Amino acid sequence: MDLTVYLSGEIHSDWREAIIKGVEEAGLPIDFLTPVVTHEASDNAGDVLGEEENPFWKDHKSAKVNGIRIKTSIEQSDLVIIKFGEKYRQWNTAFDAGYAAALNTPYIVIHPDEFTHALKEVDARAAAVAKDESQVITILKYLCTQK
Repeated sequence: MDLTVYLSGEIHSDWREAIIKGVEEAGLPIDFLTPVVTHEASDNAGDVLGEEENPFWKDHKSAKVNGIRIKTSIEQSDLVIIKFGEKYRQWNTAFDAGYAAALNTPYIVIHPDEFTHALKEVDARAAAVAKDESQVITILKYLCTQK
């Protein structure tokens, strides 16, 4: 089974690289899509529409431009993997989970146990809730090879 997988979530660790490396090492037929993961590039994505002195409007424009990529990527994906990291609250990540759910696109959530209560609604709609990237890689192996 060939899959397109969108990797949504925190950008402060190498979790995406770990999953991609594990998939490559297993030889799985998976293509990955990602959001822009560089803060500066993401924060300034809307500058193409004109500079803004007001931080609200600067963020608003950048969110809209980034949203084009995110929305398109989720719509093109067979599966979404969503990681909630420990350093910051990822409100946008919860939004991605909601969008995947609205499209009926399955998603896997990764988060530490202490986030279970806060993410109970996100977890309730998830196809799986993983504790780490190795569990996700194992699920992907099963999906592609049935082993």
